[in-house]
Amino acid sequence: MSRTLVAYFSASGVTKRTAEQLAEAAGADLYEIRPAVPYTQADLNWMDKRSRSSVEMNDRSFRPELADKDADIASYDRIFLGFPIWWYVAPTIINTFLESYDFAGKEIVLFATSGGSGLGKTLQGLAPSCPGADIREGKLLNGNPSADELKKWVENL
Repeated sequence: MSRTLVAYFSASGVTKRTAEQLAEAAGADLYEIRPAVPYTQADLNWMDKRSRSSVEMNDRSFRPELADKDADIASYDRIFLGFPIWWYVAPTIINTFLESYDFAGKEIVLFATSGGSGLGKTLQGLAPSCPGADIREGKLLNGNPSADELKKWVENL
């Protein structure tokens, strides 16, 4: 079993493709963070202030329910945690995920996909949700990073 896990949340499939490529490059296991209620296109309409994602992101204390809590976090030393950037930070489902497990003593390396912004203050927003973890900012992985690029990044951590 790998001691490295790539855990990711993907609403539209972009982050999923990147996570799969990263898991292959890192020789890691893969785990999808899924909401109990999947997001629809209407839910993701950031231009609609009443859309589900807009409402959730306007209340940073909101924690969307997970579809399951069966990730075997205890088996891993390093977790790559991926997500799309929403409103310049991680979606609050990432906080739900981090608060659902004990990450103390684990290394968490963030990676994200974004249509136009960087990681911003994502690290600061997630760190309180995983006390005792060594959480690191990581990298924005837009486009289609090559296997060599991903391997080099993983090896240089």
